[in-house]
Amino acid sequence: MLLGAAASGLVCALLAWLLRPRFGPVSSVAFAALLWSVVVIGVVTLIPANGAPGIVSAEGRLSTCSWDIGGPAPDGFWIFESGQRLLNTVLFVPSGAMLVLAAARWRTGWLLVPAGLVALAAYSAAIEKTQLELARIDRACDVTDVIDNVTGAALGVAIGVLLALALRPWRHRRPTPAAGR
Repeated sequence: MLLGAAASGLVCALLAWLLRPRFGPVSSVAFAALLWSVVVIGVVTLIPANGAPGIVSAEGRLSTCSWDIGGPAPDGFWIFESGQRLLNTVLFVPSGAMLVLAAARWRTGWLLVPAGLVALAAYSAAIEKTQLELARIDRACDVTDVIDNVTGAALGVAIGVLLALALRPWRHRRPTPAAGR
């Protein structure tokens, strides 16, 4: 799991370096970091923490997601000691923040950010659906996870707005050629 996060981080760092001349330092790093955070979310949530449990019998497999909002969740995760709900929230904060920084470069950023937030919510729901369908990865589908993930992404968007105001990625826009010249 950690190797996958590190390898994808190196690829995204290379992407940021390649994008820098065209988009400037803030936007290129933000775009690459957004991509990396989405990959890390997939790695953390879809790779079994303790190895695949092997064969899961049809009787032992859940047939639906848990709709028990705020229901039972383990107290921690194998890397961090904390409540799982907090970890689910924190996991999506960087994606929300980098979404804003990546979109702030364009004038249509005010449309891109809400669309990106919806895309992050859909990504969270798709992860939960995958966890339901792939019982072998020993993960549980829970609607509370989607709520926590979207909350984290929304907090990230708020942080991203503050970062965008401080870093001003729009300063690195290419000037548009004057008409008639």
